[in-house]
This record gives sequence, structure tokens and C-alpha cells, in this order.
Amino acid sequence: MSLKLTLTQRLAVVFAVLLLICSGTSAWLQVRSNRMHELEVVQALSRDVAESIARDAQLTDANGLMPGAVRNLFNQLMMVNPSVEVYLLEPDGRIAGHAAPEGRLRREQVDLGPVRRFLEGRMLPILGDDPRSSDGRKVFSAAPLSVKGKQVGFIYVVLLGEAHDLLAAKGSANAVLKTALLSIAMVALLCLAAGLVAFALITRPLRRLTESVRQFDIDGPPPELSALPAGSMEKGQDEIAVLDSAYRQMVRRMGEQWKALTRQDQERRELIANVSHDLRTPLSSLHGYLETLLLKDASLEPSERRRYLGIALEQSRKVGALSQSLFELARLEYGFVQPEPEAFSLADLVQDVFQKFELRAQAQHVQLDADFPLQLPSVRADLGMIERVLSNLLDNALRYTPEGGRVRVVIVVKGDRLEITVSDSGPGIASELREGLFRRPFTVGGARRDGGLGLRIVHTMLELQGSSIKLVETGDTGASFQFSLPRAVEHSVSV
Repeated sequence: MSLKLTLTQRLAVVFAVLLLICSGTSAWLQVRSNRMHELEVVQALSRDVAESIARDAQLTDANGLMPGAVRNLFNQLMMVNPSVEVYLLEPDGRIAGHAAPEGRLRREQVDLGPVRRFLEGRMLPILGDDPRSSDGRKVFSAAPLSVKGKQVGFIYVVLLGEAHDLLAAKGSANAVLKTALLSIAMVALLCLAAGLVAFALITRPLRRLTESVRQFDIDGPPPELSALPAGSMEKGQDEIAVLDSAYRQMVRRMGEQWKALTRQDQERRELIANVSHDLRTPLSSLHGYLETLLLKDASLEPSERRRYLGIALEQSRKVGALSQSLFELARLEYGFVQPEPEAFSLADLVQDVFQKFELRAQAQHVQLDADFPLQLPSVRADLGMIERVLSNLLDNALRYTPEGGRVRVVIVVKGDRLEITVSDSGPGIASELREGLFRRPFTVGGARRDGGLGLRIVHTMLELQGSSIKLVETGDTGASFQFSLPRAVEHSVSV
């Protein structure tokens, strides 16, 4: 069964294992370093031992080496230094004389490579073969032996022999090693305790962030930012602070998106309710007049029948216009309609739209005015969409402008854009209705037409072309809507 450890616990386990490995390696290196230093000191102090023996002892005669002389010399040296062992070597390294007890010699020949390095004065310690061990190597002292100027062999002195090994095996060296290991273990425990405290302090912000994430409910609104741990993405912050700041930014964006979704859902509900209400009225009227025509067909005068049919037809047109607006808005909002920009004369387009509403304006005794420069640059936009935008704005303006009023279109060149303002002299729009003006239906004086979809369609069409529409204050009565379009490159039209 796998252990479920927290991040702090896993870090502590990994740190403890690494600390154990490092402590063991440190202990091994320390013991080895002390051992090598001890061997260097012993070999340096006894460097001239073999040369002194070769100079003062009688180990050769006229025939060469005297193997028997080694035992007498060894007995004398044991009285002075019991740890040394003396050997006579032939020029090829074979052991010619020794004082080892019977059966204790494990080698018949000593490697002369270390001996030559020693005689050359190389860096100490230099380890050579231990004749009393099959694979052991020990520090030594060596000197050449000559007869009448001819080298006949070497004297080879092992400085730390079997007597030294037996004494070290009795526990004196183990006590030193235990002391060293105990001190390293104490240091390791202190480092482990300090590491655990450090991990707890380092991961505390991460634990707070984890708790915040755990409390996050995906099915509900995002938590308030004040409930989250503070953090920033300033340069120099550690990764946990950066993660904390990134989480806060994510929550902030989700909060904004949640509010936007909530607002859009509310607007959609209002739109459905308003459209349902606006559809119910003309449909009820249409149904009523058609039912009257059906029930009273035999008794109706031709003039009455025509009047009823005219009213029914008018209600049918209202239903059709509302359905067309809904269909058009759905296509725009779901991306089924994309703008196709082209260069065209905005002045000509305004005149064409004015002609569409001229008879209606005359019937309502409303004056249509246009104000723009004689040399008006062309614009680059979707001609059909801009025509629909102007048509919707003029339709709204004529709907709310009283008899004897005025609807005005003003075009001003500002830099690389043309600014268009459509204003009327109607009752205007109350301040409480201006919020969400282009997202939800509104009423002026209790009247609402086409479900209030006209401005929403205008807003969506301009948004698709990188523009926007706003309600501006002019100081006069009525409402003024303003938007802008980009100029076409190096092209102007005279009017």
C-alpha cells in the first residue's frame, strides 16, 4: 500500500536520504583523509630508516646479499620500533631475506614500481606491497644496496607491520572512528531538524494556497479576492509567490466572466420575456380579427371586412418584423454573419437611407437634416451592415420624435476616422435606462417596438467591424447616438 505523504513530508524524506548519503560520504572521506595523513606523516618521518640501515648494518659481503643478517637486524629493531618489518630484495624485487615467522610470508616478490617512485622523491604517501598479505599495501622505506659500486638489491622496510595492525584491531582505532561517526551523526541530526523547520516555513504559503484552491467551488461563484492569500508577480519573487499571483489573476478573471455570464443570462431572460410579450400582443390581435372574420363572414360589410383584413395584415407584419429581427440577431451573435469591408461613400449612403424614410417623416411632420463636409472621404466597412445601422437609428429616432421635431445626421472627419452622430428632438432616454442600453430592451413613454432589438443589432454589427456605439450628451433634448468608421485609403468623394 502506497503511503500518502504531503509535499512537506516528501521533501523531508528526500532531504533525510540525501543528508544520510552526504553524511556517510563525509565520514568515509574524513576517515580516509585522516588515514592518508597518518600514513604520510609516518612515511615522511621514517623516510631515511632504510638508508640508515643500509649504511650502518652489515647486510652484504663480497658475494652479495646476506639473507641471514636480516633476522638478527629485525630482532634489534623490534626493541626500538616493534611495528617495522625488514626485507632484503634482489634487483628484480624477489624477497631474498626476511624475519617473518614460518608460513606468514604471502608474497615471493615485491613490485619495484612504488620503490622507484619513493627513491625518486615523489609525493608521499606511497604505498608498496606488503609481503605478509596477498593484496595489502603499506607505507615503507627503501634504499638500494651496492657491493663494489654494483647494485645487488634493496632493503625494504614496512613501517606499519603486523604488530601495528594487531594493536589497531584491539579497539583504539575503532574508538576514534566511533567518535568521528558520532560527531557526524549529531551534525546530521541538527541539519535534519533545521531542514524540517525550513521546509515547513517555505511551504507554508503553498499550504495556504492549497487550502484556497480546495475551498474553490466550481459550481458556485468564484471566491472573493480578499479571502485569498496576498501575492504579487514582482521581479524577484519565488515560484510559490508567482503561482499565488497567477491563481489570484485566474480567480479575478473567472469572477469577471462569472459576472458577465450572469448578466448575459439575465439579459437573455429579459429578452425572451419581452419578445414573448411583444409577440403575444400582435398574435392575439391577429387571431382575434381572423376569428371575427370567420364567425361573422356572412354579416360583414365589404368595408368592414377590408378593415379587419388590413388590421390583421398589419399585425402580421409586426410579427414578421420581430421574427426577422430575432433571426438576424441570432445570426450576428453566433458568428454566422461576418462583415465584408469595402470602400464606399458615406454621404451617398446617408442620402439613400433618407429617401427610405422621407415619406414617413413627412407624414409625421418631422424634418430630416444631414450635416457633413462637401469633400467627405470614403469609409471602409460593410456597406450592408452600415445601411442597416443607419436605418435602425433613424427608425428609432422617428419613432420617438414628436410632430414638428427634427432628426439630424452629422458626419465629422477626425483623423483617420469619420464620426457619425444621429440625434433626435424626442423625450430622450432616462439615466436609469442608459446602463445596458445596447444589451436589453427599453421603453420610452411606455412604448416599445420590435422587442427593443434595433439598438442591440446596431451594437453587434458595429462590434463585428471593430467599432462601437455610445449615447452622447449634447445639451439639447432628445437622444444622440454616435459611432465612427475608418477612412478608406487615399480616396474622397465630392457632394
